Amino acid sequence: MARIARLTYYPIKACAGIDVPSADVTATGLAGDRVFQLVTPEGEILTQRPHPVLATVRPRMLGGRLALSAPGRDEVVFDIRRDGPRRPVSMLTWHGEGVRQGEDADEWFSDLLGRPAELIGVTPDHHRVTGGETPGTAAFPDGHALLIASESSLDTLNERIASGQGDPVPMDRFRPNIVIAGWAEPHREDEARELTIGTAKAGYAERCVRCTVPMVDQETGAKAGPEPIRTLATYRRDPRGGVTFGMKAAVLRPGQVAVGDAVIVHSWAGPSPSTAAAEPPLTATASRPAESV
Repeated sequence: MARIARLTYYPIKACAGIDVPSADVTATGLAGDRVFQLVTPEGEILTQRPHPVLATVRPRMLGGRLALSAPGRDEVVFDIRRDGPRRPVSMLTWHGEGVRQGEDADEWFSDLLGRPAELIGVTPDHHRVTGGETPGTAAFPDGHALLIASESSLDTLNERIASGQGDPVPMDRFRPNIVIAGWAEPHREDEARELTIGTAKAGYAERCVRCTVPMVDQETGAKAGPEPIRTLATYRRDPRGGVTFGMKAAVLRPGQVAVGDAVIVHSWAGPSPSTAAAEPPLTATASRPAESV
């Protein structure tokens, strides 16, 4: 029986996640997931790709307040602004607005990054429609409400990395919301089309094309490439370019989820070519990845 092995939400896109034993699932994903975003004064998003140090930022939700900490820096705590002055924001093909969270947060992040940065939150009227095979809505992730991965997918990847004399990578490199245990075959998440997870229901949107973020050590904020992208390029290339790991999904029915809850797949697609068993080539070069989470 497939079950939830881990639940993680990321209050601020690109910053550290928070593991929880249970969570509400809203129309835009796990409650509190990626409801804040860092932007430039011009509204362009700031991510781990140019700023891997963001991985070391540990947000804590304290009711109506947000606390920020990072190694070697004083913690800052400020009131969350649900509405107020707004900043335009552009994320891939979506253009909208966010509520500016104030000078304390902006100064803290600007000092960390060594460049002007502003923290914004979702607006009360935030409405962002996502595409893919199953449309949905989302807050500030790159694409969709939920990112789902399985332990068997990571196990297979690490076996292949080890065969090339590399070091295994932890699941947090991929920043999933829901990790599933109990599937014997890797990448079964690619083929699930409609799932009941706890009391919530999710629908497949698309496989997740990875950027360079999985090569960032999420504990230290240091770039630690070339794995896992190098090994993924030997058997997980995507026709759109780049490599894939994990599945992005839309929320079909809000509900509650908890570690240990059953995951029931109601419909499947046929196996994708990327799941076929094959010996990895001795060498491979990753193509340029397309997305970050």
